[in-house]
Amino acid sequence: MLNQLLPALRMTALMTVLTGLVYPAAITGLCQVLFKSKANGDLTLIGQNFSRPEFFHPRPSFGKYDAMSSGGFNDGPTSQKLIDRVKLAVADFAKENPDFHGPIPADAVTASASGLDPEISPANAEAQSIRVAKARGIPQSQISSLIAAHTKPRDLGFMGEPRVNVLELNLALSRNK
Repeated sequence: MLNQLLPALRMTALMTVLTGLVYPAAITGLCQVLFKSKANGDLTLIGQNFSRPEFFHPRPSFGKYDAMSSGGFNDGPTSQKLIDRVKLAVADFAKENPDFHGPIPADAVTASASGLDPEISPANAEAQSIRVAKARGIPQSQISSLIAAHTKPRDLGFMGEPRVNVLELNLALSRNK
């Protein structure tokens, strides 16, 4: 029995070292060389909480924009908790954007599946543009131009929806004082 157990243990130890240490170290080193700007993470990939009126606000987050508690909630479309949460978000949006008159974009009042989505729809950005322009004392047309410049199209022309990265847009606003 020992002559069968020892090769299995040696193989387990070898594979543990190869797949648990050597392979991850090689891939990490390769990524550090080939993708230096992305290998250590990118803040634009995680939603950031902006609440001041001169900045665009992200989608609501169930996890309060904390990556350790990412995840959505499992309330179905007939759930009273979901209905109440959306009604509260609609009231908050209307209070923050009193000059906006029109249908409120769905992504302005609902969280994404992870609660950390860094992007909003162009319609959501435009809905907030009046507030941002007024708070910054600049023409809304200038804000709309920034939104258009930071709108990413559908991937490969057909996947997903057009979107605006909130952090990138807010950084652009700060640079264009």
